[in-house]
Amino acid sequence: PTESEARVEIDRFCDAMLAIRQEIAAVERGVWPTDNNPLVNAPHPPQRLLSETWNHPYPREVAAYPLPSVTHRKYWVPVGRIDDAYGDRNLVCSCPPIEAFADSVAAISSLP
Repeated sequence: PTESEARVEIDRFCDAMLAIRQEIAAVERGVWPTDNNPLVNAPHPPQRLLSETWNHPYPREVAAYPLPSVTHRKYWVPVGRIDDAYGDRNLVCSCPPIEAFADSVAAISSLP
């Protein structure tokens, strides 16, 4: 694997997988409920983290920064889940139909 990815990236990936396993273990031990935990509610976009209401049994810090290394190199997702798991599994393309490009294809085809 180190031929295609830097060792630092592989270490970050391994740390993330270990942290996810720790969150799973917390759910298994009953620390967090199965239907309201960082795994089920991920991702946590900034607007949700910064809202006045926080109806989760885990702190906002766990949602925002699941690993200490993330505090300096965080990617903030623009949105949470769409329609929960249904939206994650059933993506909808909002592209125009292929027929809408017929004029463009014809114009390109007529070029010398």
